[in-house]
Amino acid sequence: MDKYEEFKKDIYNLTKIDLSAYKEQQMRRRIDSLIKKHDCKTYKDYVGVIKNDKEAFEEFVSFLTINVSEFYRNPEQWKLFVNEFLPELIKKFGKRLRIWSAACSTGDEPYSLVMAMSKLLDLSQIKIIATDIDKQIISQAKLGLYNEKSIAHVPDEYKKKYFTKVGKSYQIDEKIKKCVEFRQHNLLRDEYIKDCDLIVCRNVLIYFTDEAKFEVYSKFADSLKKTGILFIGNTEQIMNYATLGYKRRYSFYYEKEKNKDEIE
Repeated sequence: MDKYEEFKKDIYNLTKIDLSAYKEQQMRRRIDSLIKKHDCKTYKDYVGVIKNDKEAFEEFVSFLTINVSEFYRNPEQWKLFVNEFLPELIKKFGKRLRIWSAACSTGDEPYSLVMAMSKLLDLSQIKIIATDIDKQIISQAKLGLYNEKSIAHVPDEYKKKYFTKVGKSYQIDEKIKKCVEFRQHNLLRDEYIKDCDLIVCRNVLIYFTDEAKFEVYSKFADSLKKTGILFIGNTEQIMNYATLGYKRRYSFYYEKEKNKDEIE
């Protein structure tokens, strides 16, 4: 048996992260560089290290998960959200929307959602469930401290209102933090959040295999209420959206049109 196949099983037993769902060449390259850093000769040696060293274990999970994030990434898509989709969602489902920010990384996305929604709603009406596989990243998100590059696209009115400069970094306001509930969640293993009005999952599934993408998009469809919206990333598209019950509204916005029992 290929040593990497054995390694994948060991990692699943340790972390419940299924490496088979990720593009192998890219993932092996990332893992090999980490193994080299720890002066391990084999995959088995490295498994031994992360089994016995909590810091090395946390480093592995953090290194493995892809965390490249920024506030208001692709600003034109956020304008469309505020001007068209948010008013529509409020009209259909009311002011207390059920929103899931999946694979939320360092919190830039759910915090962006809160700020965008504050245009039409009071902060007391906004609640986002934000999930990520990486415990360390969730801790970082809860801290809410960002560099200048991360907040480059935040509208000036929100920069002034919701960020405080701390040295060279920027601290997000506690009022925004209180609107977000962070949870650890594995998209490929854990139970999905149900009855969502809006799901946001952007620029994450590009790292998944086609089979894993299909599974996740299918589960998102199950999680959405009928006519709920899935907001995906600039680099993504759902090739077989109609077979999953979606209607494409724009390149990055999909509406759940049908339940599974209505799809021919």
